[in-house]
Amino acid sequence: MARPSSIPADLWDAIPPDLRPAITAVVVGLEARIADLEARLGQNSSNSSNPPSSDGPQVKPAPAKTPTGKSRGGQPGHPKRTRPELPPDTVVELRAGTCDRCDCPLTGTDPEPLRDQVLELPPVRPQVTEYRRHRLTCPKCGRVTCPAFPPEVRGGYGSRAQAACAVLTGAYRIGKRGVAGLMGDLFGLPISPAGVCVLQHRTAAALEPVAAEVQAHVVGKPANVDETGWREGRKRAWLWAAVTNGVTAFVIRRSRALKVLSELVPGTLGVLTTDRYPVYSHLSADHRQVCWAHLRRDFQAMIDRGGDSRLIGEKLLARVDALLGLWKRVRDGTLTRRGFRSYHLIGLRAAIHVLLRSGAECRCVKTSGVCRELRALSTFAAVEGVEPTNNAAERALRHAVCWRKTSYGTDSARGSRFVERVLTVVASCRQQGRNVLAYLIDAVRAARNGTAAPSLVPTQIADP
Repeated sequence: MARPSSIPADLWDAIPPDLRPAITAVVVGLEARIADLEARLGQNSSNSSNPPSSDGPQVKPAPAKTPTGKSRGGQPGHPKRTRPELPPDTVVELRAGTCDRCDCPLTGTDPEPLRDQVLELPPVRPQVTEYRRHRLTCPKCGRVTCPAFPPEVRGGYGSRAQAACAVLTGAYRIGKRGVAGLMGDLFGLPISPAGVCVLQHRTAAALEPVAAEVQAHVVGKPANVDETGWREGRKRAWLWAAVTNGVTAFVIRRSRALKVLSELVPGTLGVLTTDRYPVYSHLSADHRQVCWAHLRRDFQAMIDRGGDSRLIGEKLLARVDALLGLWKRVRDGTLTRRGFRSYHLIGLRAAIHVLLRSGAECRCVKTSGVCRELRALSTFAAVEGVEPTNNAAERALRHAVCWRKTSYGTDSARGSRFVERVLTVVASCRQQGRNVLAYLIDAVRAARNGTAAPSLVPTQIADP
């Protein structure tokens, strides 16, 4: 029986031989547990999925970038961005009456005068339409008949007011009381927080077919998929996101299990770029791409553990940085995808696999486990439209995470339906450069009139 290094030799010699196996097992188990706890204490944003905001004061910040010596602002060659000119409502002609040097009278008109536009917000007041329903008595049978309220204007608020409440909440993360106050202060429209909540439920119902269309479009397409924690009432829930080229789908469920993935993508899965969460482990290598940004943090964690893990982590991290640097050239067009596969990826992939096999034999349990389970590392190079990281999904979730921190989640399943559907509209419209408010107005009007909602899938990428 080999002596554990933590037990002094003289103490080991004093232990009866028949007790040594049991003591060794206990010591090894405790050492492994201590190593695991120390690794958890050492986790930060550079070696785990923890956000930078969770880093304590003991974590060294990223080194400052070397000053370039350039002045602040736009650099030579940067495209100039100016405020767009709008059609004027009022034109004021300014002409000097005399010369500012000799006071000689001036006449005539400048064919190309200098133009400066001053933009102002117009005074806003609610547009009130009063419907007077006359109750008329039938002279024959005496029955009193009252006409029904028009469905397109029911509920006391119009389509624009309903859509504006949804935008203020879903796109700008303003709470119900804040929305009610803002509608009164800016637009003079009286509404209570409860009224805002009612309009949100109606908007969620109007967006149900829109969300279903987006989820159907995600089927079979390459997508970045990720999930983050949520709160629904007093229970824990998760917000899932699937980002494709043109649209983003969100769902909130009380589970983080595999079944939710089939609800987020209700059909055949395309190639999914994900982190190493076990729910995605059932995907075959040709339907999954493991996020290299997450792997980079895993390899940094190996370095931080020290010991046998350190050298393996350093070599793997160097290969990751080389791979991501080359992929950046593919994205900006200075390197073709074919050239990347033929001249760079083969060597990098072989070196990484050798290092992973070596890491699988490491005495550190965590390092060995990570190296053993890694696969689906180079699918992005073979399939068009697949990225090596799921950064797109993390960026899509960032807005929702900020919303969660101020709202503390939702109180009910109805609130969750509003959140997931309005987030789907906001994210997809911003991907396509569409106006969120204009889209929501059209969707709400369509629901009130009983017509089909406008499509959220752009025609240039829609399925044939």
